[in-house]
Amino acid sequence: MKRSIGFGLAFAVVLTGCTTSAGSYSSAGLVPIPGSITYSGQPRTKLTKSPVGSSFPHDFTDQWGRQVEEIYIIRPDRSLLIAERHYRPVFALDDD
Repeated sequence: MKRSIGFGLAFAVVLTGCTTSAGSYSSAGLVPIPGSITYSGQPRTKLTKSPVGSSFPHDFTDQWGRQVEEIYIIRPDRSLLIAERHYRPVFALDDD
């Protein structure tokens, strides 16, 4: 009986961490790194022709030489939010 209560409690704690939806970008986003568009603050020019909520990619090389792709989303105040960051592998494991 105690074991099932403990399991249920542990399961509830795990589920609590899974309550945010994958498409929700209401948080502050990822912290900018060198090479990010927002690394030195928000850009001075505003993206006035792009619709709010639209996204665009930015590819760059970070300070350690890794290829990075970031996905930005335009907020209602026209600031940029880093929604996703992907590091590309340095070496491809191809048989070619």
